[in-house]
Amino acid sequence: MSQIHAKSPQHCAKKKLVNISSNLQKKLLYTFTTFFSTILLLILLVWLLLHPTNPHFSLKEADVYQLVVSPTHLLNSSIQLTFLSTNPNQKVGIYYDQIQVYASYKAQQITLDSYLPPFYQDHKDTNLLSAVLVANALPVAPSFNYELGRDQMAGRLVLNLKANGLLRWKLGTWVSGRYRFNVNCVALSVFGSSAPAAPLTLKQGTQCSTTI
Repeated sequence: MSQIHAKSPQHCAKKKLVNISSNLQKKLLYTFTTFFSTILLLILLVWLLLHPTNPHFSLKEADVYQLVVSPTHLLNSSIQLTFLSTNPNQKVGIYYDQIQVYASYKAQQITLDSYLPPFYQDHKDTNLLSAVLVANALPVAPSFNYELGRDQMAGRLVLNLKANGLLRWKLGTWVSGRYRFNVNCVALSVFGSSAPAAPLTLKQGTQCSTTI
């Protein structure tokens, strides 16, 4: 004799309720996934079409007025420089929220940081940025004076003039978050065997590398 399995109305209602709940969760998950994927795709398309190019920096002029080391390895320096900053983008502006500039020699910082005021740079715009870099009794490595004397005998001086800070991209009314950028300009000057009288003008038009 075959057995007949009969299910109660409560059992059927419970099973139907579970199926409805499961389908609803699947629909919600699918809707959320589709919406999130669409937003990501739109952001990616905008970024690919309007991907901003890094700003361009070049060293227009730099004059070394003082670069003297005491017998106790304390450095006094004074450098005046001018950067040329260019925004190469056609549709994207740049907010510079913070820029600090300093000079280094043989991987040693030889001036204190000089801070430039914030500014906005429009599309295809160019700005001149000037700074005076100084240091008084700045401790340097014992080998600093030897390296400086050796370069003086060779008739050339190589300095790294650097800038770093924070910037934001502006597209229409949309403004991005802050991005850190770093600028490095290698400046070369040729002089005689004796210590040059101030100022010592470094080579102009030096291109700089910019990383973000």
